[in-house]
Formats: sequence, structure tokens, C-alpha cells
Amino acid sequence: MSGIGARKALAPQELARVGDRLSFVYLERCTIHREDNAITAEDVEGIRYIPAATIGTLLLGPGTRVTHQAMRVLGECGAGVVWTGEHGVRYYAGGRALSRSSALAEAQARAWANTRSRVNVARAMHRLRFPDADTSKATRRRLLGMEGDRVKTCYRQESARTGAPWHGRHFIPGDFNSGDPPNQGVTAAAQCLYGVAHTVVAALGCSPALGFIHSGHELSFVLDVADFYKTDVGIPAAFDAAAEGPEDVGSRTRRLVRDRINQGELLDRCVRDIKTLLLPKGEDAELEDAADSVALQVDGDMQVESGINYGVIW
Repeated sequence: MSGIGARKALAPQELARVGDRLSFVYLERCTIHREDNAITAEDVEGIRYIPAATIGTLLLGPGTRVTHQAMRVLGECGAGVVWTGEHGVRYYAGGRALSRSSALAEAQARAWANTRSRVNVARAMHRLRFPDADTSKATRRRLLGMEGDRVKTCYRQESARTGAPWHGRHFIPGDFNSGDPPNQGVTAAAQCLYGVAHTVVAALGCSPALGFIHSGHELSFVLDVADFYKTDVGIPAAFDAAAEGPEDVGSRTRRLVRDRINQGELLDRCVRDIKTLLLPKGEDAELEDAADSVALQVDGDMQVESGINYGVIW
């Protein structure tokens, strides 16, 4: 137990604060090596050097190869590593979380485990999407009804804006081509946003399964987070793609969503939104400064130092 948090290469005090790091670095079609405490990205144009301690999360896109030593230094520096689709659009797999502290995961678990706080987080999630909505006393059923009405309105508005006809949300899971162009676009956009949300949830060390609106699925919290950006990123991109014609709607939608993710700095926004929902004010800074340590839980919600045999003392 006592060795889990210990890393000889760099002490936590020597590492860049999370707020001072590059939140996400995306690489594709290159080979990633290590040189001293930096990683190198080598492709046909040459070699680029990136100090490992300045990276929040490294996104590995298509065509990347990474060496064991590069992964080792990234782990020593507390950087998260996630394997993604092109431009981070889809989440395939993730390494360790960015944070060495369990504070965010514990905050999520506490909020989820209490019925009242779980409803309060669900209300706050709805306000993130629709700031003008009064959700202070809304029940779960009422929240679902409000969300459904808002999404239907968004579909109608985007159809009117782009000229792409909308006849309702109709799709068959596993059969992408069964939908009309707008439905294909909405499905493709949703998949992209799921990938982005999963990337951020994994990087922050949260549990993908502990959702506040969705429930019963291993990615419930991912689905919750992805829905934050459905009406201002996903659905508009889907209708823009559908309005261009019935061919290749899926690929056009993915490119549009990718561009809007980059232009709107959606990854950073997603990080801020999750922390705002789960952490009380002021705890964000404490999370970034958290020491690289492992404690033991005892009675009275107290913690004691690990690495000590308490059988002799107690």
C-alpha cells in the first residue's frame, strides 16, 4: 500500500500544477519516444519535443506508436493517456487518470449515493444546458419532460434554419443507414460527443458508471456529460451536414463536430463543467495541490498515514 503513491523520478512538488499545464495534447501519425523528462513526437516532418510535466492528458490519435519509456515518464509526471479516434472524436481506451487525488471520484460517489444530492446534481446538469430554466423544485420526471421539450424545440429550430426536413427521431440501433439524413447526423454527432465525454471523465478519474440522470449502464455518467453539449454542438452540426445532401452524412457530421470541439475548446469546457458540478467552491485548487499520498480510512471518517503497522499501536 505505501508504495502505490511513491514515484522516485519526480516529487509532486516538482510537477507543474494542473492549471498551468496544457490541458490536452493531441498527436496522430507519429512515433512517441522519451528523451530525458520530455516526450518526442517523430513523423516525416521531424521531431517535436514536449516536456512531459506540462501535459495534462495526451490524446493518441490514429497512426500513433508509443514506446514503453515514453509511457513511463508520462506516468511519473501524472499525465493521463487516452487512445482516441481522429482529433479525439471517439474514445477507445484510457490509461491512468490525470489526477493523483481521489477527491473528484469521492465527491462524485458521495453526491451519487445520497438521493437528495443526486437530484440536486441532476438539476444543476439541466441548468448547464438550459440556463433560463427554473429547476429549483423540479422532480426527476419533470426534468425529463423539460429536457424532452427543449430537445424537440431544438430539432425544429435547426430544421427551419438549415432547410433539412425533420420528421422526428427515428433510428434502429446497429443499423445506421435505416435513418434519414438528419437522423443519421444526430446519431453520428451523439457518438462523437460520447467519445469526448468519455475521454474527459477518464482523464479526471471519475466513474463512468455513476450517472445522475442516466442509470444502469457502465457509461451512465458519460451519457450525462455528453448531453450537456447536444443542443449547442451536436444537433446543429448534424443538421448542417444533412442539409448538404444525403451522401456521407455520418462522416461530414463527425468532421463538423470535430471542428466545433476544437474551435469551442470543448474539452476544457467539459473539465470545468464536471468540476463545477461535483466539487464545492474552493476545492478545485485543493484538488490540484493534492499530495501524491495514500492514507488509510478509520472510524469517524478520519484518515491515518499508510505504511505503518497499527497492530502494535492499537
